[in-house]
Parts: sequence; structure tokens; C-alpha cells
Amino acid sequence: MNIFSEEIISGIIKLIVAVVAGAIIGAEREYKSKSVGFRTVILITLGCCLLTMLSVEMGGDDDPVRIAANIITGIGFLGAGAIFKEGASIKGVTTASTIWVSAAIGMGIGMGAYVFSFVALILIMIVLLVFSWVQKFIDKTNTVKIYKITILGHSEAKRIELEQLFKTCVVKTECSNYTKRSSDMILTYTIQGSQDEHEKLTRQFYETSLVDAFDC
Repeated sequence: MNIFSEEIISGIIKLIVAVVAGAIIGAEREYKSKSVGFRTVILITLGCCLLTMLSVEMGGDDDPVRIAANIITGIGFLGAGAIFKEGASIKGVTTASTIWVSAAIGMGIGMGAYVFSFVALILIMIVLLVFSWVQKFIDKTNTVKIYKITILGHSEAKRIELEQLFKTCVVKTECSNYTKRSSDMILTYTIQGSQDEHEKLTRQFYETSLVDAFDC
């Protein structure tokens, strides 16, 4: 086997390009201290690129994507491991999506689709870097949180007083659950509003004697 053959050199270039693409995406994830970081994304793009190349090599003209078709299944399990629940929120969905699209980049490079892979890489970085500012702006102006509020006693008057407290802030509220215990009641509210209004509401919870405890 000639190690300097055009086919081998082309394969080596694909692997190097996959490493570079993974490093660019992984650097952004590492900078933001995500669970899937620099080296992990590199290994994903490199592995998907190599598997795609082997799939083409082993499948030949008859079935060139037999192995490559199963990459998506494996990446799905890997991405699912990055998703977890924290309180009332689901975390890691963007990281899982990054794993999935990084695999697609690696597969594209493995197939020799450099132009599509390069354009996709640019778009990925725009979404991760530029669009994050848009998301922060949206979150600042409109955020939905789940509040679990504990009030001593079971009187309807106290619940009405709590809802009057909500009216001092520019928020939309909806009571989704009501639990009665021996000496208190726990109300679960879905509250929508800006971050400033959520902070204002939180300060009022700390200041009022009506609310015994709360979690959001």
C-alpha cells in the first residue's frame, strides 16, 4: 500500500478538517463551561468522519452508507445523556443539539462535502455565539418560572392576599396546583414576566410575612 497515494492523503485531510471543525465548535462549548466541551466535540466530529469514510470504503458502490446510517442512532444516545432536569427546568438541550449537528459536520466532511460542511459550521457558530444574545434579550424581557409558595394557614383570604401581591408586579400568573398540609398550604404558580419583575416579586416574598417559604 502506498501511504502517499491520493486516496490516503485525501482521507488524512478529511480527518484533520474534522478535528479543526470540532475544535471550533468545542471551544465555544468549553468557554461556556458546558458538560460537552472541547475534546468531546472534537472526538465526535473525528469519529463520525472516520466512520463515514469507512462506510463508503466498505460499502462500495452498492451500499455506501450502511455504517453511516447508524451513526445518528449512536449520537442520539450520546445526546440524551447531556439532557437533565434541574428543578422545573430542562437543561442540556442545546448541548445535545450541538452533539447532533457536530456529528452531521463530521459525516459531511467524511463524504467530502466540504462546502456544505463549512457553511453549516459558520451557521452553527452564528447560532451559538450571536443568537445567544438574542436569547438573553428575550429571557430578560419575558421569562416563565414555576413558583412553589408556602403560606401558613388555609384561609382563602390569604390566597387572595397573595394574588393581590402579584398585581403589584407586571406579571401573568396561573395557579397550577394547590396542596394542603396540616398547618399550611403550598401553591404552585406559573408566572410570566421580565427578569426585573421576577426580581421585584422575589424581594416582596422576602419582605412579606404572608409567604413562609418559596422556591422557583
